[in-house]
Amino acid sequence: MDTCAPLTASFALREEPGRVILAIAVTPRARREALSVVAGELHAWLRAAPVDGAANAALIALLAKRLNLPRRDLTLVRGATARKKQIAVVGLTDATLRLRLRLDPA
Repeated sequence: MDTCAPLTASFALREEPGRVILAIAVTPRARREALSVVAGELHAWLRAAPVDGAANAALIALLAKRLNLPRRDLTLVRGATARKKQIAVVGLTDATLRLRLRLDPA
C-alpha cells in the first residue's frame, strides 16, 4: 500500500440536498482495515469477507468511525455486490466530510 496517496488527495463526491454521495472502491479480506486515495479514488481495505453483507457492514462501520457519525447516518446506495460502491452520508457537507477524513488518524 505504499503507492497510496494520503487522504488529502482529491476523490469523488456528489453533494445532494441533505446528503453527500461518496464513491468508494472496496477490497475485502485485507490484512488490515484502512482508507486511502488511490489514483483519485477513495479506497477501503476491509478484513471482512464479502459474504452475507459482512463487507458492506464493515465498510459502513469503518466510515462511521472515521467520520465520527452514527452508522444510521450512512447508507449503501449502490453496489451491494460490487467492489465499487456508493455511500450516502447524511448530515455532512462535502467540505466537512473531506475535512473529517483528512484529520482522523488511520
